[in-house]
Amino acid sequence: MRISTSKSEAMVLSRKPMDCPLQVGNEALPQVKEFKYLGVMFSSEGTMEREMGRRIGAAGAVLHWLYRTVVTKRELSQKAKLSVYRAIFVPTLTYGHEGWVMTERTRSRIQAAEMGFLRRVAGISLRDKVRSSVIRGGLGVEPLLLRVERSQLRWFGHLVRMPPGRLPREVFQACPAGKRPRGRPRTRWRDYISSLAWERLGIPQSELVDVAREREVWGSLLELLPPRP
Repeated sequence: MRISTSKSEAMVLSRKPMDCPLQVGNEALPQVKEFKYLGVMFSSEGTMEREMGRRIGAAGAVLHWLYRTVVTKRELSQKAKLSVYRAIFVPTLTYGHEGWVMTERTRSRIQAAEMGFLRRVAGISLRDKVRSSVIRGGLGVEPLLLRVERSQLRWFGHLVRMPPGRLPREVFQACPAGKRPRGRPRTRWRDYISSLAWERLGIPQSELVDVAREREVWGSLLELLPPRP
């Protein structure tokens, strides 16, 4: 394998700043706090908060770009506007969402970005005091959070059904050595998924992997996943 030092960077996953000089031949690789890989921003702190904020910001930029040419253009039908919403806005907002650990704040920000687009398509402002569920129902659009959570649970099913040796499964099942730092521990993705499956599907953690390994059963449960109240 050949490494291009001009295109390579080094990053250490650690809560505290840590120097870890790496060299390729006689050239030292620059150490960075974050880097982008396949369109996703990874942080040395090991969280996806910055990436989620970046996605929401990018979706806002898309809305600004399309505002006059598509979203509020009277000559375009709602069907055409919703096609643009599904083809451009949603992928921009949710790219790489399968690995997110979402909090109530994150959910609120995603819903705000989603409804910022849909309210304008429907010609309804916040002053009209129309519920988001009513607007989505009128447009025939399912809640974006429902789509995100369904996709996250679907990816969990893929992970547990992967054959041994597949890298995603090995990373998911890995147990790093050492002690967790003091204070409230961060929510791991697997813990987030366990909590999500219990909250949304009523499946306890002790049974989750066994249920997810049954492809048809798991798929049927995800299709029946209800919207959040």
